[in-house]
Amino acid sequence: MKIDILTIFPDFFRGPLDYGIVRRARETGLVELGIHDLRNFTRDKHRSVDDRPFGGGEGMVLKPEPIFECLDSLGEIAPRESRVSGAASQSVVLLSAQGRKLDQGLAGELSKLQRLVLICGRYEGVDERISEHLADREVSVGDYVLSGGELGAAVIVDAVTRLIPGAVGNEASTRQESFTAQPSCTSEVGREAPSSTCVSGGLLDYPHYTRPAEFRGMAVPEVLMNGNHEEIRRWRRKSALAKTLRNRPDLLDEAALSKEDKELLAGIKREFAGQLG
Repeated sequence: MKIDILTIFPDFFRGPLDYGIVRRARETGLVELGIHDLRNFTRDKHRSVDDRPFGGGEGMVLKPEPIFECLDSLGEIAPRESRVSGAASQSVVLLSAQGRKLDQGLAGELSKLQRLVLICGRYEGVDERISEHLADREVSVGDYVLSGGELGAAVIVDAVTRLIPGAVGNEASTRQESFTAQPSCTSEVGREAPSSTCVSGGLLDYPHYTRPAEFRGMAVPEVLMNGNHEEIRRWRRKSALAKTLRNRPDLLDEAALSKEDKELLAGIKREFAGQLG
């Protein structure tokens, strides 16, 4: 995948994208990353990339010329109509607080593209013509406002890169994480039931423990060490449901819950009610 980032702060990306999975993906050629300074596409001696908005208002707005000309310089970018329709395996994304909220589903969708361009907004935003005629989608990394799109772009690059086949050593691990909206996986013997390492199915991930078995008086749950995979599976599923109910109950509305899940969830709610009572 080729990823281009359009920004007025190119040095911002010297650190965040030089470590871990993103670094390995770049070194192995899975991802080619280009950082482009918008100030190189200005025409005045001050290299101005922003201006005051028509009609008045607070703050400054990024001008359209540098962004349009920077994109033109990249070459091989399909027309917006082809990108919007899905005919081209490309996307030009404007990082914007008004955009679609990034989630695991969107990260997976973007990871299947051949070309991804990320436009980092700044100040009060960007000229609306960039959104209407240049970008084919707007994306936000959360319901809050950042100083600019650089942090959001780094988040998208990381979230997308780790889903590209070959980027993570054990690809199964990316299917066993919070927010992974896949159906229950089959057990080792092939029956239609979750295995002891089943995917989250849209829930938060189950708790993980490692050595030592006891640390400062805190012990690993005995069920995880008894070797009974069915008991481990059931404990993990119940724990994932409990954590989701406690921290992100909204996810339960969209999760594909089995009959067993619903029974476990009912028991968890009774336990919670007892604790509160």
